[in-house]
Amino acid sequence: MVLPALVIVAWLAIASVGGPYFGKISEVSTNDQTSFLPASADATKVQERSSEFRQESGAPAIIVLERDGGMSSSDLTAAKDLATQLGDRDDVEAVSPVIPSEDGDAVEIVATLTTAADTGDAVEAIRADVDDALPSGVSGYVTGPAGFTADLTEAFAGIDGLLLGVALAAVFVILIIVYRSPLLPILVLGTATFALCASILVVWWLAKADIVTVNGQVQGILSILVIGAATDYALLYTARFREALRDHRTGWGATKAALRGSLEPILASGGTVIVGVLCLLLSDLNSNKALGPVAAIGIAFSLLAALSLLPALLLAFRRAAFWPLRPAYGSAHPVLTGPDARGIWARVGRLVAKRSRVVWIVCTVGLLAMGTGLVGLKADGVPQSDLVIGASQARDGQDVLADHFPGGSGSPAQVIGSERDLDALVDAVTGVDGVDGVVAAAKDAPSGTVPVTGDSTSSGGAAAPTVSRGDVLLEATLSDPADSDAAEQTVRDLRTAVERVDPGAIVGGVTATAVDTNDTGIRDRTLIIPVVLVVILLILMLLLRSVVAPLVLIGSVIVSFAAALGVGALVFDHVFHFPGADPSVPLYSFVFLVALGVDYNIFLMTRVREEALRHGPHEGVLRGLGVTGGVITSAGVVLAATFAALGVIPILFLVQIAFVVAFGVLLDTIVVRSLLVPAIAYDLGRRAWWPSRLSRANHHM
Repeated sequence: MVLPALVIVAWLAIASVGGPYFGKISEVSTNDQTSFLPASADATKVQERSSEFRQESGAPAIIVLERDGGMSSSDLTAAKDLATQLGDRDDVEAVSPVIPSEDGDAVEIVATLTTAADTGDAVEAIRADVDDALPSGVSGYVTGPAGFTADLTEAFAGIDGLLLGVALAAVFVILIIVYRSPLLPILVLGTATFALCASILVVWWLAKADIVTVNGQVQGILSILVIGAATDYALLYTARFREALRDHRTGWGATKAALRGSLEPILASGGTVIVGVLCLLLSDLNSNKALGPVAAIGIAFSLLAALSLLPALLLAFRRAAFWPLRPAYGSAHPVLTGPDARGIWARVGRLVAKRSRVVWIVCTVGLLAMGTGLVGLKADGVPQSDLVIGASQARDGQDVLADHFPGGSGSPAQVIGSERDLDALVDAVTGVDGVDGVVAAAKDAPSGTVPVTGDSTSSGGAAAPTVSRGDVLLEATLSDPADSDAAEQTVRDLRTAVERVDPGAIVGGVTATAVDTNDTGIRDRTLIIPVVLVVILLILMLLLRSVVAPLVLIGSVIVSFAAALGVGALVFDHVFHFPGADPSVPLYSFVFLVALGVDYNIFLMTRVREEALRHGPHEGVLRGLGVTGGVITSAGVVLAATFAALGVIPILFLVQIAFVVAFGVLLDTIVVRSLLVPAIAYDLGRRAWWPSRLSRANHHM
């Protein structure tokens, strides 16, 4: 018992070091959308060069005050006092004068934060100042880039504790119901939690060294992925160990037998997921690229924990781990096939054997029918204001701002172009529909900008546009809200217009960042999905030593994914009335569903192959289905529950991922793995294993 004790102590040491990093992961994470763009994107280039043209500063917070019927003179005085108060804050770099709207119903104040300010804390404090300064009957909002970032940060606030707590509680309840043992769920969840501690420890230091980029969505997916995958692998090993306890008197004997039977499918399943998520490294979006290695680290530690810590724990507790339903040595194994077989999986096996072709045709038609919902899928991006589900002061403030001011106030499009073409660039920018006004950045100007027209570079004051490397920076205020479809079209038109004047001109800003992010996300989706399919197909061919069976498995998960995403599109549109989806939603859903869906097929088909070598192809299908049915269904329900837990975070992207993956995993578990794949394998018989030796066997081997 020395070796298991050493393994347990080693994992306890890892968990004791990694555990405190749960609360520190936010220190190395960022929710700045620009940081996830590729270096080649125009918006990235503008962001990197903007400090050359103006004093470096943080994000702007736009304060808008509104009174129905018009702002009174006392309201305007209160607004001026508020602006003065904000200007005295240490986290505010500069404050604009109070800007009244043309209709007289609102005023606007732009408070630019310092570069050192924590955006979430600063906006929270500014909102408190605004609330205290509001005259009776006046409504106040803090919006703009800083406001939206603060709302997003607040929405992600529960990702450390709430998300993990909900996931662990859901898994614990499911395991109690399935295994009816008070100790086994604790051992399994302990294994998963220790794997997560180790993963977060490694990811934290990699992010600290700027090797990987972590944001809220990557952090949340890591927690869910590790808890779900580690629990799945643990359940597969636990099932083998319980079988082995019937055939071996000692814990060591049962442990060796369980490892021999589970090592190959667990490693193959985990390896498939690792390779699948690493395909995200092909992405141009740093947010997608970051998830690849982070998720791979999580799966690697899930494998390590399931194949080292859990075997050590089960060896220490042996049969007591399954109390009160202890598997006795020498007790009979359940009858899996034939007239004496009992239970739901025996009935499913008899249905497959009797009507295999009908079963797989009906399942395929049903899944394809669900997939028709893809016709209505809108996954080309959503406005920044819709990222947070529920209350958002920044969203409400943007609506008020758009009612009284140009919608893009405080979030201008930025154009960097040649100084010698300044007049022509100004003409080109002002000539685009959707542009309300244009100024040039000037470090020497008190406001940081100077007015420009097509035939004059400034208003005649002392300050002139700042020139850097022969270029100037223009700021174009858009007529529409910065995250609207109309604003995005204006930015595309701007790019076309300025490139005619100066082919080297580039356009950035908040709206351009959203445009570049969505365009890059669509490109990534088109590239990565086929690569993932090919890579996983090759892995399955090597594992199963067959060509036909892997093609069946890949085809089944593709149909299952289409069904899950199709139902998701219908639910998003007609039940939740979501405004659309990010381009990464189909990509992430595909990577996780295909990789994890193939997991269950690997668990099933490796056991089918093992049984077929002893009992023949048809009997092997039925025995493999019977022996894996319970554990795979349990694992699928657990994984679906863990991904569904993502829905507690009020971020549109995560809620959509939660639904599609959870529903897709249940489809894989209940329909694909239980009915579709066994029915096709039974119908094909020996042909499923072509060209391996098993395809040529005419009798038991």
